[in-house]
Amino acid sequence: MEAKLRQLKEHLAEIADLEAAASVLMWDQQTYMPNGGTAARAQQLATLGRIAHEKFVDPQIGALIDVLQPYGDQLPYDADDAALIRIVAHDYQKATRYPADFIATLYEHTAASYARWAQARPDNDFAAVRDGLERTLEFSRQYAAYSPGYAHIADPLIDSADYGMTVAIIRPLFAELRARLVPLVEAIATQPDPDTSFLHRNYPREPQLALGLEIAQAFGYDLERGRQDITHHPFATRFANGDVRITTRVQENDLSDALFSTLHEAGHAMYEQGVDAALDGTPLASGASAGIHESQSRLWENLVGRSRGFCEYFYPRIQAIFPEQLGDVSLEAFYRAVNRVQRSLIRTDADEVTYNLHVIIRFELELELLEGTLTVRDLPEAWRARYTSDLGITPPDDRDGVLQDVHWFGGLIGGAFQGYTLGNILSAQFYDAAMRSHPNILAEIGQGRFTTLHGWLREHIYRHGRKYTAPELIRRASGGDLTIEPYLAYLTHKYRDVYEL
Repeated sequence: MEAKLRQLKEHLAEIADLEAAASVLMWDQQTYMPNGGTAARAQQLATLGRIAHEKFVDPQIGALIDVLQPYGDQLPYDADDAALIRIVAHDYQKATRYPADFIATLYEHTAASYARWAQARPDNDFAAVRDGLERTLEFSRQYAAYSPGYAHIADPLIDSADYGMTVAIIRPLFAELRARLVPLVEAIATQPDPDTSFLHRNYPREPQLALGLEIAQAFGYDLERGRQDITHHPFATRFANGDVRITTRVQENDLSDALFSTLHEAGHAMYEQGVDAALDGTPLASGASAGIHESQSRLWENLVGRSRGFCEYFYPRIQAIFPEQLGDVSLEAFYRAVNRVQRSLIRTDADEVTYNLHVIIRFELELELLEGTLTVRDLPEAWRARYTSDLGITPPDDRDGVLQDVHWFGGLIGGAFQGYTLGNILSAQFYDAAMRSHPNILAEIGQGRFTTLHGWLREHIYRHGRKYTAPELIRRASGGDLTIEPYLAYLTHKYRDVYEL
């Protein structure tokens, strides 16, 4: 069995190398590659993806899994090898369900659908993408049909991003969250809006970059195993345990954009840097799920980076870097400005109170589409109705309504959005568990010290990589199942203070 396990790991390490090479090419494409390389880069990535997929679905790997599963069942559940066999078996079974011609046709369709959307959104032309979106819905239902045994048609789609999560878990949780967020948003909307104009003075690019990286390092981001570069859409990427990179963007008329996108991506990167190095070269060497990953970026960006203690410590430093821009701005004004709540149409620009309502609307709509209770033709009107009822604001057009997100037009319908709100919920649940273990964390943040919090997260979440499903990891780290209570307590306490409710 040990020899068979070594053989499996050798196969997986080769696949991991191919995937890492593809990640390097994607990172380069979004940072330094000239525009003229686009066509060739697409071909290079397609080649690497095809080879990696073919190697993973090789019957030889299936035979090794069949031999090793009884052996894995005899090992302690927490053992690395037991988890590896368990996760690889799950991934292999999923990857081999889909016929090659289905995948090829799907990729061809999504590429064409994305191109149509890229033109239709600026033209405010939903009719131009409606037929394509109907076909995407057919593909999404077919994708689910290749995975029998699930309780809900959306479960296989959710499984791809948040393994272990299901509609039965998420739907009631989101319904309760929505019911309790809407009144909070309505109460905040009656209060005077904090002044944020000073955040839009001129802030030179290089000091902004240096500030964000300084704070990311203070949090625990290791520049011996990472770096920061510029991109249009910030992201973090992992090539290996020793090479986890972040990107950011800078607007010289918006101090908060680069700062908080850097802290957000640093949260993702610290998670990847914290995965046990022994898991490198295997499918376990990554985050447990989209929601768990997002919990780490949101924890560092919002619960830490927008906290009063953080502002009390770092604001004098920020003022010293930008004395002309912030010399006349008090700490309290800065704290209120970076925690402003505002009803808005665009999900990606939303604050931490209203953001989840944007996600929940999308999650509910895609469930209705998959279930057949909503048609693509009626989707724009359903979108407007949900925004009116949940956020008190009605999109004036489809450009900033149903067309604003690429997810349904460049991929499948289902499974793409729930991770964002799961991450917000879990950020507070994990932070609450860390605080129960170390009540001194709050005081340490006010002193610019983050080693206790970072250490707790590394011990209870980071090092495990993908060894456990999201529900398993949540129980191990927090001592209970997924719950919205710590998150609602956090939002209610914080925004009662910010808006003097």
